[in-house]
Parts: sequence; C-alpha cells; structure tokens
Amino acid sequence: MRNILVIGAGRSASSLIKYLLEKSEQEKLHITIADLSLELAQRKTQNHPNARPIAFDILDAEQRKTEIQKSDIVVSMLPAFMHLEVAKDCLFYNKHMVTASYISPAMQELDKEAKEKGLVFMNEIGLDPGIDHMSAMKVIDQIREKGGKMILFESFCGGLVAPESDTNLWNYKFTWNPRNVVLAGQGGAAKFIQEGTYKYIPYNKLFRRTEFLEVEGFGRFEAYANRDSLKYREVYGLENALTVYRGTIRRVGYSRAWDILVQLGMTDDSYTIDNSEEMTYREFTNSFLPYHPTDTVEIKLRHAQKIDQDDIIWDKLLELDLFNGNKKVGLKNATPAQILEKILSEKWTLEPQDKDMIVMYHKFGYELNGNQHQIDATMVCIGDDQTYTAMAKTVGLPVAIATVKILNGEITTAGVQLPISKEIYTPILDELEDYGVIFKEMEVDYLGYNPLNVSS
Repeated sequence: MRNILVIGAGRSASSLIKYLLEKSEQEKLHITIADLSLELAQRKTQNHPNARPIAFDILDAEQRKTEIQKSDIVVSMLPAFMHLEVAKDCLFYNKHMVTASYISPAMQELDKEAKEKGLVFMNEIGLDPGIDHMSAMKVIDQIREKGGKMILFESFCGGLVAPESDTNLWNYKFTWNPRNVVLAGQGGAAKFIQEGTYKYIPYNKLFRRTEFLEVEGFGRFEAYANRDSLKYREVYGLENALTVYRGTIRRVGYSRAWDILVQLGMTDDSYTIDNSEEMTYREFTNSFLPYHPTDTVEIKLRHAQKIDQDDIIWDKLLELDLFNGNKKVGLKNATPAQILEKILSEKWTLEPQDKDMIVMYHKFGYELNGNQHQIDATMVCIGDDQTYTAMAKTVGLPVAIATVKILNGEITTAGVQLPISKEIYTPILDELEDYGVIFKEMEVDYLGYNPLNVSS
C-alpha cells in the first residue's frame, strides 16, 4: 500500500478524501486523515478499511515529522501560512507535497532543493487558484499552437448559492469563509491592464465598477475586479496582451448594495468599537451616521447614501436586520467588520437543504491571420449537499487527482510549481469532467473595449 497523509479535514477536504477512499483499492492507497479534531477526521473517513483518522497538531513537531516520514506523499489542506513547516519536513524526508494554496515567497525559496531531490511540490491546484490556471492555459496553449497571438484575457470566478436555494434579496449566501467575503477587495487598489492602459480602482470605488456576464442557462451575473490581475501576465505569458483582468462573480445588484456597507464603514477591520458587546444592531448602524435631534436612523441612512424610497437596496438593508433595536452584537471589542460578519451570518448561512454553486468564466481574445477572434469558456458546478459542496468538489478533486498522478509517476516535473503545463492540466481537466466540472467553449465575435482604436 502507498501511504497518503492528508493534513486538515475541513469543509474543502470532503470531496478530496472521498475520492482517495474510492480509489484506494484500485490504486493501493492507505490514507491517514489528520486533523486537530479526531471526531471530524473519523467522520470524513466513514470507517473505511483503508483509512486511519488521527488527532493531529501541526505545531507538535515530533508528531508532524513522524507522520510525514511514514507517508509517500503529503496533502496539506491547512491555511496557507501553515504549509511551510510541512514543506520543510517533506524536503528532509524526501516526500512529495500537494497544496491548494498560492505559492508564497517562502515556499518558492524551496524550489531549488525540491528540484535537486526530484520532489514535486504542487501548489495552486484547487479552484481559484487551480482550475482557473488549468482551464485558462489549455485554451491559451491551443491558440498559440495554431499561430494566434493573445490580446485579451479575462477570468472570473464566484462561489454562489444554487438557483434552487436562492431565497434572499441579495441572491447570495456564504459558501466559504465569511470573513473573506466581508474583507473582499481591501488591502490596496485593484490593478489591471485594459486596452494597453494600466487601470486602478481604489477600494471605496471597487463595487461600483462592475462588468456584466451572461451564462447560458443561469442568466446574468456581475463581476468586480480582483486586487492584482497584473501578476497573471507573467504566469500565463501574457506580457504583450492588451487586456488582463480578473474578477469575482456575484449576481447582478449585489455589488451596488454592498457598496452601501462599504461607504458606511461597516467593512472596516482596522479598529474596535467601544462597548460593542452591549450594542444593538440599530446602534451599530447609527454609529456611522451623523447626529440629528429628530431624524430616525432609517432617514439618516437614506439621506447619507441617497437611497430612494422605492430602491431595492433599501429592502436589502432591511432584510439584514440592520435597524433592529433588540438584537445585541454580543462581541467584545469587535471591529466593524467582525460585527457585520455576525449580522450577515444570521441571514446568509446555508440551510441544511441548500446547495452552493461555482461559476467560472474566461474570455480569450486573439489575433490570427490578421483577424481578431474570441473564445468564451464557462463552467458551472452545483453542490450535492452540505458536505459535498460545489466548493469542496472544485477545490478538493483537483488536489486529489494530482496526488494520485504524482504517486503514479504521471506528473514528474520536480520543484515548487503550479499547474500550467500540459503534463498537469490535460489529464486533470479530463478526469474532472467525469465529476461534472465541465467547461463549455464558444467562438464569439471579438468586441474588446476599444473597437474604434481611440485613446483609452
């Protein structure tokens, strides 16, 4: 039997573990599921004969080294900042490693030694990053192989609620870490290149600069810019492309309403609010508004944000209970963002019967034989239930497939890497189709942003 150590049995690991267990007889795999919670590890293994659940503390160096030494390959589903010690142990004991996280500078520094030892350290092999890399490079490589020159690349991804479970005015529920949703877009201006011109969107303007997308069978969506699209120019070899833009997908109308919360200051995570524990939701909302001797909180907010009486945004704010004078925050020394997260969690948490949905959309613009062309590629994946969610599928399955292919010697390129070569993306994308992760590619008219070639 070949031993796989999976560190972390959280939500994103469900489909990963299920895949490995289903393949364990055929591939002769023994899987150790290691998590801080033994009960969670046991639940994910489902008493499978080829699985061993263990209580595992990543900070226990002796236990960590012992388990890594016993394995043939290590899958780390830990938060990104925890990967490094695992990676160093994998180097010391000559073990391959797989993660779904972005390659950090510290991880990149291990590249030389990993190559010298012939070890595959595969990173960014989840959803975003992961499936986005692979599906994009597949089409980009095909365009280049027929002599095309890339001039536009746009890529969008979003974790959303499935249509049958879409039951609130925001058309949104938390399908991933709520804190990341509340803090989305912060930390610097969004930057990208559009028709050869560098563009920057500061955080306070981000949610009012959206792009619309149509996905066949699922209707219209909007996307706001991710923080740094420019780094993908080098990753994908798009240094000469006129447009490189990446964004996050939401249903139409979400961003305009979310912008109200941003402008009020509710998404700020840089300071704490006095007496937050005893504060009501209404008092929290009022704390961002000017004093007035007679106007209500509702009237003050309407005036401050210029919200008309018949604007759907008002109904969305009411739906969140922001003006409730009875509900208490109950969080001590909380930041505005932490309070908002608590308020939203009461309204946007998936119900037991709810399903989530992943939507990915790529646009490829290219020149060939003097003509401009465009390919649009879309992927929609809907979850099965609250355990095998669309998010768990699209994050965990590529990790699992890559793990088995590394063990089988089908992926052999050594070093710290991401999945942008044919050796990696071709077999993984092919197998993902068996699990319903399928991209539909369409030839469409090239529109770009500047058909008249005027200054932009």
